[in-house]
Amino acid sequence: MYQYETIKLEKGMYHLTNKSFLQALEDADPSSFYLNSPLANLDAYERQLKRFNIHVSGANCDRVEKFFSTTESAVLFPEFVRRAVMQGMEESVLSQITAAVSRCDSNRYQGCDLTDTASYTTTNAGSALPVSSIMESSSVITLEKYGRNIQASYEAIRQQRLDVFSLMLRRIGRRLADSVTSKAVTVLKTSANNASKITVAANSLDYSNLAALYGNFTNFNMKAMLASPAVMAKILVMDQMIETSSQDVTEIRLPFGTKLINCPQLDNNTILGIDTDFALEQIQSSDIILETDKLIDSQLDSITVSVNISFRTLMTDAVKMIALT
Repeated sequence: MYQYETIKLEKGMYHLTNKSFLQALEDADPSSFYLNSPLANLDAYERQLKRFNIHVSGANCDRVEKFFSTTESAVLFPEFVRRAVMQGMEESVLSQITAAVSRCDSNRYQGCDLTDTASYTTTNAGSALPVSSIMESSSVITLEKYGRNIQASYEAIRQQRLDVFSLMLRRIGRRLADSVTSKAVTVLKTSANNASKITVAANSLDYSNLAALYGNFTNFNMKAMLASPAVMAKILVMDQMIETSSQDVTEIRLPFGTKLINCPQLDNNTILGIDTDFALEQIQSSDIILETDKLIDSQLDSITVSVNISFRTLMTDAVKMIALT
């Protein structure tokens, strides 16, 4: 008998300080025990699904009620909901433009700023070295709450296939992330709205403007360009984009290598160029928050899903813009 088959599952595993449900499971049933075994590719939660013979996808996919076959298997249901919503959030544009994710214990965050303007040149013997300083930021970021109240009674969903229910939760997660992305784009746009922005008449946008934006990055690399669907359409019909026609349609790149990202959260008057390694910091106080006890007790009339999150530009020179007038 494997160790995962004897783990005692209970509600309290969701309420441990500074520890997620998955972390609690991993502590009780470390994945390291299963190296070189048939279960090596499963995490602690997936091993519990196997234990209770719950199939969340595939031809033999179970229905929602399978989670509630026993009091212990019911404990697994909130993590199923969390994973589905999180999967949807990770499929959004947000994951492609974030350079770093920081965690904080409250809804207020004070990061640090880099001042690195001194020239990187040789220094004469006996002379002081140029200074780069990393200091506590003078501004405090207040995190904002994004959430959704999902109304779905147990009686209404108990006979639904888990893969279909998961798909609906993924869609909610995706739209929740899209809402969060709007905030991220606003932060980037505010940082880029400076003297270095390029101003172009909307009906005159051409490839030379995109190349000029690329050329504005002197200390960073423009690894991604964000544009709204309408502006994307204008870019895609430019003659120079013929070179990209044979590329994988899931990833469009400009001829000079920059990834072109369709960003519906951006207005039709702005194109943003960013170095995705240095531009945006995402700050959040926790992972997705659920009312786990209600889910375990199959009180599903109202499933609340929320996350506390905000953003700041890490390095302002890592984001530039074209303003279309």
